[in-house]
Amino acid sequence: MFGELSHLALQQYWWVIVSLLGALLVFLMFVQGGQTLIYTIGKTDLQRTMLVNTLGRKWEFTFTTLVTFGGAFFASFPLFYSTSFGGAYWVWIIILFAFVLQAVSYEFRTRPNNFFGAKTFETFLFINGLIGTIFIGTAVATFFTGSAFSVNDMNQSQWELTTHGLEAAFNLHNLSLGLAVFFLARVLGLLYFINSVQHEEIEKRARKHLLYNGIPFVVFFLTFLIWLLLRDGFAVNPQTQEVFMEPYKYFHNLIAMPVVLIMLVIGVIAVLFGLIASILTNKCTRGIWSAGGGTVLTVLSLLMLAGFNNTAFYPSTYDLQSSLTIQNSSSSHFTLTAMSYVSLLVPFVLAYIVYVWRAINNKPIDEDEMSSDDLHVY
Repeated sequence: MFGELSHLALQQYWWVIVSLLGALLVFLMFVQGGQTLIYTIGKTDLQRTMLVNTLGRKWEFTFTTLVTFGGAFFASFPLFYSTSFGGAYWVWIIILFAFVLQAVSYEFRTRPNNFFGAKTFETFLFINGLIGTIFIGTAVATFFTGSAFSVNDMNQSQWELTTHGLEAAFNLHNLSLGLAVFFLARVLGLLYFINSVQHEEIEKRARKHLLYNGIPFVVFFLTFLIWLLLRDGFAVNPQTQEVFMEPYKYFHNLIAMPVVLIMLVIGVIAVLFGLIASILTNKCTRGIWSAGGGTVLTVLSLLMLAGFNNTAFYPSTYDLQSSLTIQNSSSSHFTLTAMSYVSLLVPFVLAYIVYVWRAINNKPIDEDEMSSDDLHVY
């Protein structure tokens, strides 16, 4: 079946797979967003323990998805992996360090004889939530704004700036997406608290802070999106594979791919619906699902804009012709074919994740559960 597909069809298939994993990762970063709100929403030790434990039920989903996303990108588009992870290594080392802090914090926060104290590990969780979201957002934004690298005829890449990726955080367009992801993660974290924690004070504070985080999210996201649609983009000549700058390239991509346009519109509406409904009515406790589904559609559509319709998904601002496309950076036809057969297992994995999610969250967390001797408390 997959062996009969052209190399281009396989490249497009795997760009969709990688983009879907990236979209799911952004949704699952509600864990990171919630971690930045532990002291804002939890005013007592018990309340903070409830918040940490409801997030602790899900942090491994985020971590696993991040690793899977990176692995899929490496296997399907290895030249991107070597160029970005080998050149912009300070950004990825900082992100990796932040996620190591997260894993350590959940495991050691309530360990006996913890001489650091719970507050130290709660601070680590905040650092992970802050750095993880902003830096991942700015890194993804370079798919549209470009990075300073070169690739020679031997496919050997070289980063041309000594900052090795840190410069992305000082680009205002990149930073607008980084901050949008940060506030989106906080919004999703608040919606998750409302859905998974049974506590009147926590729910009241969470709904209050939805407004405080929802407004800056909308501002930063619209800033990024409008700026993106109005800027020049990195287009590829389909005949010669020459990369050139095209005015309003990403706007043209959106018009040329009506399915992507519909996905983007539905995604944005779904996020806003989950946010606004949860602010306006106390009866709405399932806003996380509308906003979460909308997040997946929105991020998926943005990544489609970056990789499809003859577009360089990892452009070089140093040397345009070194820019990476899904065609010049992918694995061989044989490798993509073999991986595609393995990808048929993905629906079963997703079904298992849904089953485990429902089993873990079959009952909202409450104060009585935190005092149970049978529960592992983070």
